[in-house]
Amino acid sequence: MATAKQPRDKRRSLWLKLLAVPVVIGAGAAWFYGEAIAGYSQAGTGYAAKYACSCSHIGGRDIGQCSEDLLPGMGAIWLSEDETEKSVTATIPLVESTTATYREGYGCTLEKWEG
Repeated sequence: MATAKQPRDKRRSLWLKLLAVPVVIGAGAAWFYGEAIAGYSQAGTGYAAKYACSCSHIGGRDIGQCSEDLLPGMGAIWLSEDETEKSVTATIPLVESTTATYREGYGCTLEKWEG
C-alpha cells in the first residue's frame, strides 16, 4: 500500500539533503574565493610550466624528474610535454592551464595569458 513506500522516500530525501549541503558550501566558497583561486592557479601553473620547460629542454632532464622538483603544495598541478613543439603544459584540472615553449635564443617563454 501507499505507506510501504514512505521509508524509501524518506531515505532518498535524506541523501539528497546530505549531498546538497557540500554542494552549496563548495559553490559559496568558489564564489567568495573565486578571484583568489584564479590568481593563485594562474601563477602556480605559470611557474610550473616555465620551470619544467627549462628543466627539460635546457637542463636535459626527464619531465618526471622536473615535476619532483616543484615547490611543496603543488601536487595538484599536472605536467605534460610536447616533444615536437618543445613545450610543457602545466594544468590544474578544471581550473587553469598554462604552456611554456622553448625557443632557441630566448629559452622557455610562457604563452600569452587570456583574460
